[in-house]
This record gives sequence, C-alpha cells and structure tokens, in this order.
Amino acid sequence: MRYIGDIYRPPSEAYSLLLQVTVGCSHNKCTFCNMYKAKQFRLRPMEDVLEDLEWARKAYRRVGRIFLCDGDALCLKNSKLLTILDRIRELFPECERVTSYGRATDALRKSDEELKELREHGLTMVYLGAESGSPKVLEMINKGETAEQLIEGVRKLEANGIQTSVTFISGLGGPELMEEHAIESGKMIAQMNASYVSFLTLMLDPIAPLYKDWKEGRFKLLKPEEVLQEAALMLEYARPEKPCVFRSNHASNYVSLKGDLPKDNDRMIDALKRCMKDKSLIKEEYFRRL
Repeated sequence: MRYIGDIYRPPSEAYSLLLQVTVGCSHNKCTFCNMYKAKQFRLRPMEDVLEDLEWARKAYRRVGRIFLCDGDALCLKNSKLLTILDRIRELFPECERVTSYGRATDALRKSDEELKELREHGLTMVYLGAESGSPKVLEMINKGETAEQLIEGVRKLEANGIQTSVTFISGLGGPELMEEHAIESGKMIAQMNASYVSFLTLMLDPIAPLYKDWKEGRFKLLKPEEVLQEAALMLEYARPEKPCVFRSNHASNYVSLKGDLPKDNDRMIDALKRCMKDKSLIKEEYFRRL
C-alpha cells in the first residue's frame, strides 16, 4: 500500500487494511491534535486509491476489514465514496465492514438518502472525535463544531444505519473547566445515543498548539486523581436511552474501564473511586507512552 505521511487509525482497526483516500484532515485546526499538522489537506487521485485496492487484492488472501484514512474520509462527495465502496465490494466479497473517520459536519452536509446509500454500499461505521460536550472547551480547542452539531451529526448517522464510535478526551478543559467538561460531556453522551463511546486522556505532543500554552503556563494538565474524578463525574451523566458500548482502555488512560452504558455506569464509577483511594492502582506515567 502507498501512504503519504504518517497514517493514523483507531485502536479497534489494528487488523484492518488501511486505505488512504484523503491526505490529512479538512479542518486540522484543533489545538490539542498533532496528527495531521505536517500535511496539507487534499484528496488522493481516485486512480491511486483504486490501484491500491487492486494491489491489496493480489497481496492478501483475505481482507476482513477496511479502514478509510486520513482524517475525515466522510467529507468526500457520495459519488467518490460510492466508487470506492463498490470497488471494495467487488474485489473483497469477504470484507465484513468498512469504516472511516469523519466529522459531524460531514454527516450534516449529507442528506438522509445519501447516508442510507453509503450504508447500503458498505460503510458500516464512522469514528468521530467529539472531544467535549462543553461549548467553552470546544471553542478553546478550536474544534470548529458546536455541541449541537456534534449531537445532531451522530444522531443522523445512527438514524440512517451507520454506527458511530465517539471519542471524548479527559483533562481537555484543564482544572478550570474540569467540572463543566465532565458534566456537559456526560450529557452529550446521553443525548447522542452513539453505538460506541470511548474516553482518552489528554497527552500533549510538542507539535500540538496546546503544548505551547501548557509550556507557557496558560493551560494546566490535570493530576491523575483529578482525571479519575472527572471521568467518574462524566459517567454520572452519561446515561443514554439505548445501550452503548463504553471503553476507556487506551494507552493514555490511567485506569482501564469497559462496560455498557447505562447498565454498567455505577460499577465503573465505583472502580474509579477505588483507584482514587488506592493510588497504587493508577497507571504510572511511564506506561502511558504511545
């Protein structure tokens, strides 16, 4: 496979074929993110994408999953996405699912009919970074999407048969906005009714603009105990109407959690409280390296 620059994928796509359909992220302005800062956003030529699929068919006996990179393949027009999805179906009849990153505003720009069409042609799930439910935090990190858009975008995808996996970042509001970040993120999870939700914990890379704010004292990182306190508060409010698979087992997290919302909220909150009392249960910083 031919790739331009560093390639990123969700942890759950570790064994997927990674097909690069765009280069970089169409927004690429989030202050905490370092993933695509070295890339200028553009679409890969369709002939290159299709050639990579042909190469993969010759190279691999079986491809069960395919992930469309880079930052938000959902921004492509349906005509382009359908060309890719149809070629995948033709070349890889054994493929069980096709997924991609996307932004809520990408989903909102498409009609219900267009989203249904994508699902019918094989797009099964979209990964979205909501990051926070707090309007103040979203503005601070230059997310480029409102809380209302994030909720509406996820609900629209789910309503049209495309599952969503939504990520929130613990510690993103710093100490000053810790409570608001936790409560509003929990409320957003309850309203979104996503299929999957995950928590990551903020880790700053020197390339990320927020790193400079931290170095110069304009932003403060939460202590491990505060991260757990914030996560417990998020879970108090994160009680969606339909069952939602929850994971907080990323390398960045101080404590690993997994369960279903809202059934397992209280159990996971109790686990966080035990770790707050017994600091030996909290992951050492050394083991949080990505």
